[in-house]
Amino acid sequence: MKSTTPSRKTSRAAYLAHIPAAEAALRGKADRVTQPRVAILACLMSMDHAASHFDVAQALATHHPIDRVTVYRVLEWLVEKGIAHRIAGDDRVWRFMVGAPRAPVATHHQHAHFTCTDCGQTFCLDDVPTKFDFKLPSGFKPAEVDLKFRGRCSHCA
Repeated sequence: MKSTTPSRKTSRAAYLAHIPAAEAALRGKADRVTQPRVAILACLMSMDHAASHFDVAQALATHHPIDRVTVYRVLEWLVEKGIAHRIAGDDRVWRFMVGAPRAPVATHHQHAHFTCTDCGQTFCLDDVPTKFDFKLPSGFKPAEVDLKFRGRCSHCA
């Protein structure tokens, strides 16, 4: 498998274009709107794939440098607030993403993901049905379904 570092970094124009939407999403949560929160959310909104903590910090390094601890805390806060969701990578690294089309997601996202075996990037597949007809043993209650496809993404194919 190739490096999991994204080959397509967020451009300054894409990042800046998402700042108003990021501010609006944060205001909608009736919480403090801080520069790091706006910058990190705008960064996630400008990406077409899930990004690790490192990916976000690296993408923001040229636009809006934020220390790594703050990046980690803000990403966790975004997940807690239901604005973003996190996806466990095959390499045991959390990756974060907002819903499609680059808008905040519901608290309980129920959709499939696709991980590229070449570049390692993970994408949300919002159009794949995730309603399953299965029965769990007595006493078991599902909280989340994680459906992941693996293969080559459109960028690597």
